[in-house]
Amino acid sequence: MSKDKVLSPASPKETPRSLINFDSLPDSAYVRVGTVAGLFDCSVVTVWRKSKDGTIPKPKKLSDRVTGWQVGELRKSLALINRGV
Repeated sequence: MSKDKVLSPASPKETPRSLINFDSLPDSAYVRVGTVAGLFDCSVVTVWRKSKDGTIPKPKKLSDRVTGWQVGELRKSLALINRGV
């Protein structure tokens, strides 16, 4: 098992450590698609679809092979969803 993932007690799937520690991450940090899927309780495919249609923030291309979402933008989006906006 990767040191960046841990087993969730509710699921045999691995949970990204960045999802477990999301509240302690700075707004300027970036997280990968698995963390975003966990935050929005959806599949990875749905994350890509929602980011394309503007339902959730668009990711940033961090390098040729790495895409990430900024934590601060995700927090704002989650706050709007929780307020029912």
